[in-house]
Amino acid sequence: MYWTLELASKLEDAPWPATKDELIDYAVRSVAPLEVIENLQEIEDEGEIYESIEDIWPDYPSKDDFFFNEDEY
Repeated sequence: MYWTLELASKLEDAPWPATKDELIDYAVRSVAPLEVIENLQEIEDEGEIYESIEDIWPDYPSKDDFFFNEDEY
């Protein structure tokens, strides 16, 4: 399983919180790339509810990770 910013961004509008099956269903319905669906299927699931993409990919960068000063624009 591997995630990139592009792949993870396909789940930004997912119906959080969600189960693994709900996320797979969302990815299929939103015509996400096959890699997203494969990554979701590889998650070892014990009926967990995922609150956000960070629960699936802990290294997902947040706004704080970027050095963009919004006040300048």
